[in-house]
Amino acid sequence: MTETTQAQTTQAQPTQAQPTQAEVSAEIEAEEQAYAARPAGTPAETATRRGWGAYRSSVLRVPRNDPHPVDPEGVELWAPCFGQRDVDPLEADLTIQGRGEPLGERIVVTGRVLDGDGRPVRGQLVEVWQANASGRYVHQRDQHPAPLDPHFTGTGRCLTDQDGTYRFTTVKPGPYPWRNHRNAWRPAHVHFSLFGTDFTQRLVTQMYFPGDPLMGLDPIATAVVDPAARARMVATYDHDLTQPEWATGYRWDVVLTGAHRTPREDDLAAALGEEA
Repeated sequence: MTETTQAQTTQAQPTQAQPTQAEVSAEIEAEEQAYAARPAGTPAETATRRGWGAYRSSVLRVPRNDPHPVDPEGVELWAPCFGQRDVDPLEADLTIQGRGEPLGERIVVTGRVLDGDGRPVRGQLVEVWQANASGRYVHQRDQHPAPLDPHFTGTGRCLTDQDGTYRFTTVKPGPYPWRNHRNAWRPAHVHFSLFGTDFTQRLVTQMYFPGDPLMGLDPIATAVVDPAARARMVATYDHDLTQPEWATGYRWDVVLTGAHRTPREDDLAAALGEEA
């Protein structure tokens, strides 16, 4: 789940020597079966696995040392300052950043940010970034031969309200190839970043769409091996949220702590006993 646009573009060109999707899928299935057969009473593994073999480049990119402690107050002395006045409500609408309408299926994505006890997290900075409807990011290293949309940058942000609710208007991102193996395609997804109370706290994760056939083929999404935890990364289509003649609606909550928390990209795989 730790992919960025770099993962899409910086790996070697696919060759006949690269594993096929069938071979990667067999690796994923073997890990899933091993997880399902774990001893009774073993805690659910809700974190993203590090060094996930099916995600080839992650094997070389995972941290090998423990995180370095940083004094939050010290960081605040030189890090950028942030306040509510810095976020314009219009930044939550990703369809108005150009001089015209972006192409693609217009969607509304909303949900609540909650703590482990179900309490709303108010005033939370929520940032998103995503590919356009053709599956391409506005990024110089993204060389996927899909068209760029001059009316879509793919970035937005907002603050949660008093009920912990966020809301974005955007277009549904397209899937894209990412060269992890032969014929590798990422399912459609939106990246989410949530800052905590200071710049040393950040949750980064991805929201997927229901019914995506690429979900089970994707080494990044399947790096969360627990089925229930993986399901928490998938939004729910909500027809009551869908607006006539305008946009379809998806709902996705983010839970920061507790047994039902949303998987994040930098979780330690403590349950595996792996080196962080």
